[in-house]
Amino acid sequence: MGHEPEPRAAVPEVLKRFIWDIQSMVELADSEREILLIGRDLMRRLVASDGWLPKEFARPDPQQWQQFQLYHDDLERFTVVSTILAGGQMLPVVQEQVWDISGVLQGKLERTNFTLAVDGTPELKGAPTLMQAGAVDIRSSGTAAAVQLRNASIDAPAILIHVYGGEISQLPRRIFARDGGFSEAPAVYANAPDAPPYDIHSIQTRIVD
Repeated sequence: MGHEPEPRAAVPEVLKRFIWDIQSMVELADSEREILLIGRDLMRRLVASDGWLPKEFARPDPQQWQQFQLYHDDLERFTVVSTILAGGQMLPVVQEQVWDISGVLQGKLERTNFTLAVDGTPELKGAPTLMQAGAVDIRSSGTAAAVQLRNASIDAPAILIHVYGGEISQLPRRIFARDGGFSEAPAVYANAPDAPPYDIHSIQTRIVD
C-alpha cells in the first residue's frame, strides 16, 4: 500500500493575521492612498521577523527567479506573493498595472527605478536603492514608472513579500527587454501541485495572540 500524503501544515499565525488585516483594509479603505499607507505598516510588521514562510514558498531556483502565490482571494481584489531570487539573480524591468506593497523578508535587494520615455522605452531614474531585510516599498497603480529588482548578494537568496492590488496571474504586466522592446504577460506562479495558495477556507480558524 502507498503512503498517505502528509497533511498540510496550518497557515503560519503571523501570515494568517496579515491576510485578515489586508482583507479588512481592502474592504474598508476609502482610497488607494489609504490602502497603501495602512498596508505599509502591516507589511512592516510581517517582515520584521523571518522564519515563518513555509519552505514550499521559499525555494530558490539557481536557473530562474521564482514567484509563489501565498494567498488567493476569490474576488481577486488582491493577492499575496513571495518572490525568491537566488544569489545574483534579477527580475526584468517591470511595469505593474496594480498597486503593490512589498517588504524584504530575507537578504538584501537592489531596487532600480525607471521612467518611461515618450516612445515607451525605460529610462533610468536616479541611483539604485539598497533594501535590507525589513525594508518596505509601496507603489500606486497606473503609474508610468517601472522597477527592476536584483539580489544584492551573490551567495545567499533574497525573499520579497508582495501584496498586489489584483490577481496578477490574470492581468498583463509590461516586461521590458534589454533592447527596450517589451511584452505584456501575466505572472506565472511556481507553486507545486501539492502546495497551492492558501484561501479563505485555510484562514478561517481562530487567530492566537
